Amino acid sequence: MPGALPTLSTARLVLRSFRLSDGPDVRRLAGERAVAETTLVIPHPYPEGAAEQWIATHAAELDAGRQAHFAITSAGDGALVGAIGLMLSREHARAELGYWVGVPFWGRGYATEAARAAVGFGFGTLALHRIQARHFTFNPASGRVLQKVGMTCEGVARQAVRKWDRFEDLVTWAILSTDPRPA
Repeated sequence: MPGALPTLSTARLVLRSFRLSDGPDVRRLAGERAVAETTLVIPHPYPEGAAEQWIATHAAELDAGRQAHFAITSAGDGALVGAIGLMLSREHARAELGYWVGVPFWGRGYATEAARAAVGFGFGTLALHRIQARHFTFNPASGRVLQKVGMTCEGVARQAVRKWDRFEDLVTWAILSTDPRPA
C-alpha cells in the first residue's frame, strides 16, 4: 500500500498521519498507566524519545503494506486524542484493529467514532474481507466499542498473553466485509 495515508474526517474527529511533533503528546497520553495497562505493547513508564521512534516507523510500515497508523485528533482544535491503526495481513485480506484514547477523552465516544472510520477505510479503500480486534477481559469498555462498530464476539483465549508479568485473557471480535454495519 505505497503512498500517503489519507485523512479521514468524522463529525468530531480528524484521523491523520502522525507527525514527529506529536511525540510529546503521544508520550504524555499513552504513557498514563491507565492507558498503558489496557494495551499489549505500550510501555509504562513511556521512555523519552520512544514516541518519536515509533512515529518514524510509520511511513515504511505503510509502504510495505503492513500497518496504517492514524492520529486521532479533535476536529475543533486539532488536539491529539489518541491513536488507531490497522495491522495488515494482505495475503488474507485481513487486519487487526488497535487503538488507544487518552484518559482526558474517555467516555465521549471518540474510540467508537474513530473505529467506525478505520473499519470503513479498511473495507473501502483497502478492500479487506475481515477486520478483527482483541481486548483484555478486564477492559469491557473496549468490547463495547467493538460491538458498536458491528463486530461479533468470537470468544475468549484464556491466558493468551503476558502483560506486566501476568497472563491475561483476550477477547476476540471481528467483522466481515459482508456483515451489516451500524450507521
